[in-house]
Amino acid sequence: MANQSNPSKLLSTSMPAVRGGVVPYLQVRSATEASNFYQRAFGAVEVFRIPVDDQGRTMHIHLYVNGSSLMLSDFYPEHGHPYEKPQAFALTLQVENIDAWWERALAAGAQVVLPLQEMFWGARYGQVRDPFGVTWAFNQPLS
Repeated sequence: MANQSNPSKLLSTSMPAVRGGVVPYLQVRSATEASNFYQRAFGAVEVFRIPVDDQGRTMHIHLYVNGSSLMLSDFYPEHGHPYEKPQAFALTLQVENIDAWWERALAAGAQVVLPLQEMFWGARYGQVRDPFGVTWAFNQPLS
C-alpha cells in the first residue's frame, strides 16, 4: 500500500501499473471499506490510495485482483457523481480452485446469488453479491 502518512508525497509517487485490457472503475459507498472487503473476499492487493477527505471519502483506490486492476472511489454528488445502485453487470473472476475462491468470498460476507454449479458451457460457475451491491461471478473450466 502507498505511504499515507505524507499526502503530498503520496500524490507525487509514481502510479502502479494498470493491469488488464478492461479496467472496472467502481463508485461505491465507502471505497475504503470496499477495498478492505475485496482484500478479504478476493485476495485483492491495494497498491495505491488517495487519502480520505474530511468527509471520509476517497477519490481513488487501485487494487490488483486476480491479476487485473480494479479501481474504486466514493460517490461525489457535488461533482456530478451521485449514488447509483450497481445493476445489470457482473465482474467475472476466471479462477483455478473455484471452491477456495467461493468459500473465501462467503466467509468475508458475500451473499450467494447463483450457487456454484456445472454449466452448459463446460465450466463450474456461480455468483455472489458483495455488501456494496456489486455482483461477482466465478468461472472455472471443467477440463
